[in-house]
Amino acid sequence: MEGLYIAGSARDTQEHYAVRHAWTQEVIAEVAEAARDDVEAAVAAARAVLAKPLSIHERYRILETAAERLGAEAESFARTLAQEAGKPVRDARVEVARAQQTLRYAAVAARTLKGEEVPIRGNPGVENRLAFTVRKPYGVVLAITPFNFPLNLALHKVAPALAAGNAVILKPAPATPLTALKLARLLESAGLPPGWLNVVTGSRPEVGEWLVSHPGVNLISFTGSAAVGQIIRRNAGLKPVLLELGSNSANIVHEDADLDQAAAILSQRAYAYAGQVCISVQRIYVHRRIYDAFRTKMAQAVSALKVGNPEEESVDLGPMINQGAAERATQWVQEALNTGAEPVVTGAREGSVVKPWLLERVALDAKVMTEEVFAPVAVMTPYDTIEEAVALANRSRYGLQAGLFTRDIKTAFYAAEHLEVGGLIVNDSSSFRADNMPYGGVKDSGLGREGPEYAVYEMTYPTVVVFNL
Repeated sequence: MEGLYIAGSARDTQEHYAVRHAWTQEVIAEVAEAARDDVEAAVAAARAVLAKPLSIHERYRILETAAERLGAEAESFARTLAQEAGKPVRDARVEVARAQQTLRYAAVAARTLKGEEVPIRGNPGVENRLAFTVRKPYGVVLAITPFNFPLNLALHKVAPALAAGNAVILKPAPATPLTALKLARLLESAGLPPGWLNVVTGSRPEVGEWLVSHPGVNLISFTGSAAVGQIIRRNAGLKPVLLELGSNSANIVHEDADLDQAAAILSQRAYAYAGQVCISVQRIYVHRRIYDAFRTKMAQAVSALKVGNPEEESVDLGPMINQGAAERATQWVQEALNTGAEPVVTGAREGSVVKPWLLERVALDAKVMTEEVFAPVAVMTPYDTIEEAVALANRSRYGLQAGLFTRDIKTAFYAAEHLEVGGLIVNDSSSFRADNMPYGGVKDSGLGREGPEYAVYEMTYPTVVVFNL
């Protein structure tokens, strides 16, 4: 049985829930179901440590040591990711390696966080004053993380929060708590004192609600659906809220693109981890002059993907997180087919496993076009001009990242100027992310930016200091 992790110790609860192997559906752990008093204990533990702050050097050393220890335990973490999240083990190893980089970037961000001089002496009568800012931690950060990147997305919240001097309460997704608990123990072994990171697990929505509305929480960082993000923002009161809420990412293949490159990348990134990635390739807009040629290459690449047990080395995509998610995705595909869409590659569902779908002639108002499908489903649409492609890409309530394949610098700059997104990736897919770049979106894709340096800035506030000299 896995207990909560509060003040450096496991804490048992009266109720538990089962965590299942994503492929075999065997129970791999019984995990604590938090009650209201457990939430109170976690908040109290986090608030208690704020009275004795960690020095900047201590934060740096802990995060650097954690990165080293994570490298030593990389295969164990990768296997846990494959088992509880259903992530192909090859991709799980990549996530672990990226998580090491996230820790290291956060360590550097801890040492380089700074304020700035405020040029007030240009004001009449203020010539003898000096003003500057210092940045301070908010206090207790609540990190609510999704199932799809249980390690690296958790660290994109936990590591910058610690780097900034905040204490953290981590609420992992119900399906993937084991990685979060392993992470807490890893940071403890790296020297993080008790109370600075507390993990509260639970399958009931009340657990998150208690945490979000708790007056002892000072800032919330959430990754998940737009619907839940809106609820959190309503219930958070005056707390700062950072939201990464997903997308239905557009990718444009222009007439001058390298088609082999585009097809190879897009076929991988539309279906990696069964499409359960916030910036997964979903909408593909292809110039009409090259549409047929690209269609052939894309179909061949998608058809070659291997579906199976995520713990097997040769598997490209495993199951979805649960059968309900697979059923929803299949229903959305069927709705599209019923309104005129045609399959380029025909998928199928068996339990929680969905084989890849690639659709064309999809109605503009179909759910697989307008919503975040979060499944191994992609749609292709032809266009005639880059202006049309950008307009189609912007025809979405989301705006996280987009991809563009082109050899023309003017086309790239036009897209960069006019696409309503937080990031544009040129000659790669929307799903590219380097862990130190600013990551976040506009519209219903959320608020704020991740990436350790940027997140540390979001998780601190400025105090202005003015000297009368």
